[in-house]
Order: sequence, then C-alpha cells, then structure tokens
Amino acid sequence: MEINKDTKLTDLLTEYPWLKDKITKVNEKFKMLNTPIAKIMMGKATISEMSKRSGMDAEAIIGKIKELIDQHK
Repeated sequence: MEINKDTKLTDLLTEYPWLKDKITKVNEKFKMLNTPIAKIMMGKATISEMSKRSGMDAEAIIGKIKELIDQHK
C-alpha cells in the first residue's frame, strides 16, 4: 500500500487492522483513536490531518507507520 500525506486513516486500518493498537506508539495524541468520537473522525482523517492535530511532521508519521508495518511482518 502506498502511504503518503493523503492516505486516509480508514484505508490504513482496513489494510492493517492491528495498526490501531500500535499507532499510539507513534504519538500519544493518537490514543484518541480508541474513543467513540474517533469512529466519526476516522472516515475523514488523512495523515496530513493527523499531522496537524498531533503537531508531528507528516513525513515522520509516515516513517513511523512504515516502521511499525515492517516490524509486524
């Protein structure tokens, strides 16, 4: 799967369902993904949006996600 700034979080979690539990290691602010409101927001959220909300660079998020995927293989 191609992962870039426009990748939707729902697409990532569809491809890698286990990632939802691991993504909190990328940034503590991603713990909100385990809240009921996250279900509403996830449909629209892209890596770019995650970057804005967490204050973390989008490329850094992409790198960490790819690292988690590689470790899971």
